[in-house]
Amino acid sequence: MLVVTTENIPGYKIIETKGIVQGACIKSRSVFGNMFGNLKAMFGGNQDGYIKLVIQTRDEAIQAMISEAQNLNANAIIMMRFDSNEFDSGQGQSMSEVVAYGTAVIIEKI
Repeated sequence: MLVVTTENIPGYKIIETKGIVQGACIKSRSVFGNMFGNLKAMFGGNQDGYIKLVIQTRDEAIQAMISEAQNLNANAIIMMRFDSNEFDSGQGQSMSEVVAYGTAVIIEKI
């Protein structure tokens, strides 16, 4: 599945638009991960645990979006974008949400 952030794909033409597709993922770090992250934040430095969490969340959102496009028999997604948010679960647990979305299309090589 070809996934691009552009409207057009050089060397291909869009022969059919299938519609909007999206994939969402929400993840949280463990209580210990949050605790160590907060300690590290006090002293500054790279937050490797949070970086890993964001990358995993984005990857899973993309895979869910691709799966939705495959269900529509599309072979590409154009205009792919991310939307993200962080929120508290209400119990002191920080959650990271990522939504990947775009337009599922069928493309053909020119």
